[in-house]
Order: sequence, then structure tokens, then C-alpha cells
Amino acid sequence: MGGILDTLKVFVNIVPFLKTILILAIIFALFSLIIKIIEKRLLKRVKTKKQITTVEIFSKSLKYGFLLMLILLAVFSYSGSWTSLGLVIGLLSAALGWALQRPISGIAAWIMVVTKRPFEIGDRIIIGSVRGDVSDITLTHIYLKELGGLIQSEENSGRIIMVPNSQLFEQNIINYTANDDYVLDQVVTLITYESNLDKAMQIALDATIKHTKEFKDQTKHQPHIRTYFQPSGINIHARYFTPATRVSEISSRITKEIFDGIRKTRGVEIAYPHIVYKKG
Repeated sequence: MGGILDTLKVFVNIVPFLKTILILAIIFALFSLIIKIIEKRLLKRVKTKKQITTVEIFSKSLKYGFLLMLILLAVFSYSGSWTSLGLVIGLLSAALGWALQRPISGIAAWIMVVTKRPFEIGDRIIIGSVRGDVSDITLTHIYLKELGGLIQSEENSGRIIMVPNSQLFEQNIINYTANDDYVLDQVVTLITYESNLDKAMQIALDATIKHTKEFKDQTKHQPHIRTYFQPSGINIHARYFTPATRVSEISSRITKEIFDGIRKTRGVEIAYPHIVYKKG
């Protein structure tokens, strides 16, 4: 009879623990299902193999972290020490919130980039004062192929800039190619007041049309000329849309074409600082 009573006591003690385990197992299963749904949606939006791996690691990390929390909850629940549990959770939350503030912000920014897509790999962007072409998007950083660097240029410098994802919530983001691959650029030529303005404008326009005709069908904007007074002459602005990745190349071609055209044309002179000596 004593053996039966002992068995019943053990069973009575085990039942609450098994009940707690069952409830926590159901909670974990529901949490895993939610994470799986989120993971599938994120995987539909990412493209590269590295981004797919990042999504999978992120999902597993959430699952393991939640599982650890459930295990602690089960232990404290069975021991009956809820006060200790609340104290431990409070201290852990405060410590983790302080230590992981930026990493958590970085992960949130990464989710924003993956879901909202303010830019993608290959886009030319500006984040704060940093310019570059996006080469990779990871859980913690955006990798940019720097533009300019040691020189003032729209060409790649050969250096890679790692921008922490957390900065995406703190900096302005400019995407060169959000709408299409073309951006507005210009070549400025200063001519003298004695020059024939109409001829100079035509030279600049012809040069611009010549070197942008290869992609004129891809953009709705046509090259145009704007003129402005300056103390030593008139500025002729030849404006045109060009592929964002070829800004320096196209502007260099147009500059040479305008220079050659002015040298061959009578009545048009480039204005530059110099001293004119008059006889007598």
C-alpha cells in the first residue's frame, strides 16, 4: 500500500511539471511557426546566396534565444520562485538592452532594407556623407564600393566602405537609381562677353546630343542648354541625363567635344583669367 501511495505522490508532483512542459512546447511551436512564415517572406525578397544565409541564421538565432527563455521559465515555474524569475528577467533585459542597442537597431534596419527596399545591390547611393555602389547587404553592415575617395569624382576609388546598418535610421539616404539608371549632369563652359552666344550654345548642345544619343531612347529627357551671367563672361550649362555609373566618362567626352568645337569656330572664345596688354 505504501508503494502505491509513493507512486501517486511522485505522479502528482510530476503532472504539474509535465503540464508546464506541454504548455511551453505549444508556445514554442507557435513561435516557430510565426518565425517560419516571416522567414519565407524574407527569403522571397532577398536575392544573393549570402542574404539567404543571413535570413536563415537570423531565424535560427531567434528560435534558440526563445527556447532558452522558455527553459528558464520552466525551471523557475517548477521551483515556484517567480520573484527570482522576474528579477533575473528584469536584469537580463536591462543589460541586453544597453549592450545590444546598436546591434538590435542594425538588425531592425536590415529588416527594413530587405522588406522596403530603399536600395538594392548595384544601386549607387549616398548615406550621410558616404557615396558608393552597394556591393553587399548583411545583417550588420552595408558594403559600398566608394566613389571618389582621395579625388573628387563619380568613379570607384577601389576602396570598400562598411556602413553599420544602425546608421540608416540616423542618416539621409539618397538613391541615384531609385527610379531608373539615369541622373542629371552638366558640363559648364565660360565664354567671353565678346563671343557669339548663339554659336556657343549650339556647339554645346551638338556636343551633348552626340555623346548621349546611344541612350536617348532609354530616357525621356532631352539635352538642353541654360545660360547665366558671370563677372568675367557667360556660363553655358549643357545639361543632360546620363547613366549614373558613367557620369565621369560622358562629361569628359562632352568637355573635349565642346573645346574642339570652340577652337574651330570664329567669334567664340573661352573666358579665362589673363592680362591683356595694349600698345601705346
